[in-house]
Amino acid sequence: MQYRMATIEDVPLLARMNRHLVQDERHRNAAITLAELEQRMRGFLAGDYTGVLFEAGGETVAYALFRDEGDTIHLRQFFVRRDRRRQGIGREAMRILDRQIWPADKRITVGVLCHNEVGRAFWKAVGFRDYALELELPAANRSR
Repeated sequence: MQYRMATIEDVPLLARMNRHLVQDERHRNAAITLAELEQRMRGFLAGDYTGVLFEAGGETVAYALFRDEGDTIHLRQFFVRRDRRRQGIGREAMRILDRQIWPADKRITVGVLCHNEVGRAFWKAVGFRDYALELELPAANRSR
């Protein structure tokens, strides 16, 4: 598997893949449009985020979007194409990130929605462990 750093020209591809990620993780923001995802991705890449595209057989099969936060690398998005899952691509992409892209002296963090059991299982399988749990009080549940 090869990788390359994403550029602004990759925004449409990244936005399409990000749409699938949002759907797959059953994020509450699933109604976001492709145009909105493109705008958001453009902002990420123009700002502090780095995108990496992973390619196999001449096709883009996965991507990662992360930000260096000093002593930590925060992995904001990681996605393997639906038709290429369960083939070791996610594990290999994480190995590339860890050994070739990210500095060895930094802690890596990733957020996973609590109900995303498949995602949680993947992250644990590649070595991540529970650290924190973020709780929320939705506006609809707040009494006034």
